[in-house]
Amino acid sequence: MLFRVLTLILCLSISACSSWVYRLDMPQGNYLVQKDIDKLQLNMTKEQVKFVLGSPVIVDSFHDDTWHYVYRLKSGKGEKYNAQKQFTVVFENGHLVSASGDFELPESYNTPIEN
Repeated sequence: MLFRVLTLILCLSISACSSWVYRLDMPQGNYLVQKDIDKLQLNMTKEQVKFVLGSPVIVDSFHDDTWHYVYRLKSGKGEKYNAQKQFTVVFENGHLVSASGDFELPESYNTPIEN
C-alpha cells in the first residue's frame, strides 16, 4: 500500500515538472533577409538567383519557372508561428521577370542585369 502511494506521489510530481521542459524553436524553410533581396535584378539567370537566395523550398511542379521561398519559425513555447515570411520569383526563358512577397524590392531591381 505504501509503495502505491509513493508511486502515485512520484508520478504526480514528475508530471508537474513537464512544463519546465525546454523545447527548441523550430525554424523551417529559407531564412531570407532584405540584404539578399537587395541583390536581385531583372534578367538574372536561375543560377544567379540561386546563388543569391539559395535553393527554393518549393518549385512548382506544373510551372518550374516559379520558385517559392517560405520561412516559418515555430516557438518551442507552444505558440503557433512566431514568424512567417514568403517570397516568390518567376522566370521566363531562364531569366528573372518578377519577384514578390514579404520583402521590399530595391530600386536597382528594375535595372536589367547585363548578361
